[in-house]
Amino acid sequence: MNSIRIRRTAIAVAAAALLPLSLAACSDSGSETKAAPTAAGATAGTGESSPAGDTMTGDEPFGPACAGVPKEGAGSFDGMAKDPVATAASNNPALSTLVAAVKQAGLVDTLNNAKDITVFAPTNEAFAKIPKADLDKVLADKAALTNILTYHVVGQRLTPQQLQNGTFETLQKGTITTAGSGESYTVNDTAKVVCGNVKTANANVYIIDTVLMPK
Repeated sequence: MNSIRIRRTAIAVAAAALLPLSLAACSDSGSETKAAPTAAGATAGTGESSPAGDTMTGDEPFGPACAGVPKEGAGSFDGMAKDPVATAASNNPALSTLVAAVKQAGLVDTLNNAKDITVFAPTNEAFAKIPKADLDKVLADKAALTNILTYHVVGQRLTPQQLQNGTFETLQKGTITTAGSGESYTVNDTAKVVCGNVKTANANVYIIDTVLMPK
């Protein structure tokens, strides 16, 4: 009888000693189980935030020449987004030669009234690459000038993603090719986009460093 009591007492003591350990183990196991979804949630959250960031970047202007765009006023990115493309370009000092050419060709209303277009807009420096005699000759020839300027316009809004490896018909009825990725793109293998994805009321604008010549 005493032996049985001693055994029962020993079992009870062992159970009492092991019970907290078992509970602690269960608690730890539960913590790990709960932590796993949290970690997965964090990973999922990070995964979701990355595309959102990419989308945001894709909607914003990019390129080294964007730094020269006014921060406020009609010539700023916000200001240009409110005006049709020819009007918006006229408020950007870096595009004054292009604007003068557009006026000379009588294309202001054509561009301002167009719906959802893309304009590859040469900077003043781009026009300066053309010998002055040749440029003056083109500016004096309305038909030739119209031919060149409409070659810079595509009849749809192009996103940066579409420029990665694209071929597009222009309003001049010729075609242009684009290539690149990220924030680096070229047009016809010669012109570099120096400030891209600029939004106006009716167009996406990609400012380029070289005048495109119809093939």
